[in-house]
Amino acid sequence: MNNRDAIKINEFFEESHKKHILNETRKELLLKVASKIIETYQSNGSVTMNYICTHNSRRSQIGQVWTFFASQYFNLDIKPFSGGTEITAFHRNTVNTLKEVGFTFHVKEFSHENPVYQVSFEGTENYILGFSKKYDHPLNTTPYFAITTCDSADENCPFIPEAIDRFHLPYKDPKYADNTSEQGKAYLYTNEIIASEVFFIFNHVKSNL
Repeated sequence: MNNRDAIKINEFFEESHKKHILNETRKELLLKVASKIIETYQSNGSVTMNYICTHNSRRSQIGQVWTFFASQYFNLDIKPFSGGTEITAFHRNTVNTLKEVGFTFHVKEFSHENPVYQVSFEGTENYILGFSKKYDHPLNTTPYFAITTCDSADENCPFIPEAIDRFHLPYKDPKYADNTSEQGKAYLYTNEIIASEVFFIFNHVKSNL
């Protein structure tokens, strides 16, 4: 990567926030998430997030990756994780849309079924591990805020005693466009929406600490 990649990812994050206008109901929900994060951050000096979706292959992975980026962008101590109620794989279309906006993926553990990626970006020496796993995988250190990102995850997730709190932020699953001419556009749109809402949450957190 080079400095051009760093500019690209910053611009995507900022432009996504400017581009997508939140309705009042969604804004109120995101502010509730931010307020709870602020309370915990003020007590502990850090916060841990676990994005949970049924398969941990698309929306929950994007949420984790953008929260990882937000930790450096806003200079906050945020530990982002993700998980599912089932194990599948970090979907290749999700990987591709995140690569498109500037993230780097290096295969740490090769597998045809569920490879493990080191995910990073220009300007940081840190990385997160990206692969599909259960929401209670040992890597997902507790306690954390549980953020469910699809309807079925909210309905099917059992009680999560490790969670400080639990919020449901549903996003339309881009897999509806898999293997169609709309595939790239659908994944990029989901990428933008999640980036914009991660920006909104942590911009509010940063401004109120």
